[in-house]
Amino acid sequence: MTAVPPPVPDRYTVVLRPGPPGVQDAKGHAAVLRTARVEATGATGVSGYPCFEGEGVQAEIDPESRAVEAVTVDGEELPYGWIAQLAEDDPRPPRT
Repeated sequence: MTAVPPPVPDRYTVVLRPGPPGVQDAKGHAAVLRTARVEATGATGVSGYPCFEGEGVQAEIDPESRAVEAVTVDGEELPYGWIAQLAEDDPRPPRT
């Protein structure tokens, strides 16, 4: 019997932050440089994870671990020190 992979959400919100994780703005909030709502393209990227794009961001996202892979912003690699994460309120695929 072959394991069935979990379903992939149709969309996520990618949050771009200055790295490393935990950097805060002057008010003590987690610093956010940009957000982008990305939608599934139906393609699989070179990382082996599903491709998503929208609002100038292209990313390959592992739906199980929620890791953002191979991300570009406006056609360019992330600026040095930036990190890409998923918004905490985005759907998590159900565990099987």
